[in-house]
Amino acid sequence: MNEPRCCQLGNGDQGAGCPDGLGRLPVCGSLATPFVPAQCDGAQGYPQRKALEEGTYYPDLNLPFFKKVNAVDLPDTPMNRLRALDFVLLELGLYLDTHPFDKEAADLFQALSQEEETVRAQVRDTEGPLTMKDAMVKGHYTWWKGPWPWQYPEEEA
Repeated sequence: MNEPRCCQLGNGDQGAGCPDGLGRLPVCGSLATPFVPAQCDGAQGYPQRKALEEGTYYPDLNLPFFKKVNAVDLPDTPMNRLRALDFVLLELGLYLDTHPFDKEAADLFQALSQEEETVRAQVRDTEGPLTMKDAMVKGHYTWWKGPWPWQYPEEEA
């Protein structure tokens, strides 16, 4: 088996003799080996706020990274509950793309979708419009009335 020839950098060599597509590597350069974890049907997930804090719904995909720092303890506010629900729904949707016959995940997606609609309506009623579409009230466009993000108290931001 013929091994591809690597470029030897150093001593003025700019990789002129490298075959196309192999790039230039230092003499002692190490290569990374990518690893993609596989998920099985029925994978269990984190609680919603924990998923938002960790950046993934699935503990099996929460692999350690060098000097990784996650958010810690998001306050339990209606807006953070909505963010967590939206995040988990996105993660579940991606999971269902590759596991379309996982009934437990599909049922959870459906239940959380209904909960998200309820929480979204509550946040919209107390905080104001969340999207430009929400700003159309009784035939009048109200987005410009605010409050704008910089007008909220610091502890809510």
